[in-house]
Amino acid sequence: MTAAVVEADLRAYLAWPGARQVLRIARRVVVQATGEVREETAYAITSLARERANARRLARYLRQHWRIENRSHWVRDVTFQEDAGRVRTAPIPQVLAALRNAVIGLLHAHGRTRIKAATLDLQANPWDALALLGISPDN
Repeated sequence: MTAAVVEADLRAYLAWPGARQVLRIARRVVVQATGEVREETAYAITSLARERANARRLARYLRQHWRIENRSHWVRDVTFQEDAGRVRTAPIPQVLAALRNAVIGLLHAHGRTRIKAATLDLQANPWDALALLGISPDN
């Protein structure tokens, strides 16, 4: 993130209940797979007052949000194809989401950051998957 402009005075122009600040985020994005570089501008609205969250703090909150998004939600959506799931009856979707989160957390705890590659590897080596849980062929 290269810049975060916070404008509390724009609230008067918004018909958004609870809006306290409007953000314009200018960022330089480097696509790691291709090396492509592009400039992007994004906008956000927050209910946090300037006294509670200045531009620097809001930038940190945004980075934390995207860290969670990239490490968990994106993995669940893309790697585990959660959005394509057809199960809609409660509580099954919540249980499956909890299991996916547990798998992601377990892989991260064992130093596996590339979740797709790790799941493909573990599919081919089921005893390695069970070893993550402390289960060996001798048990």
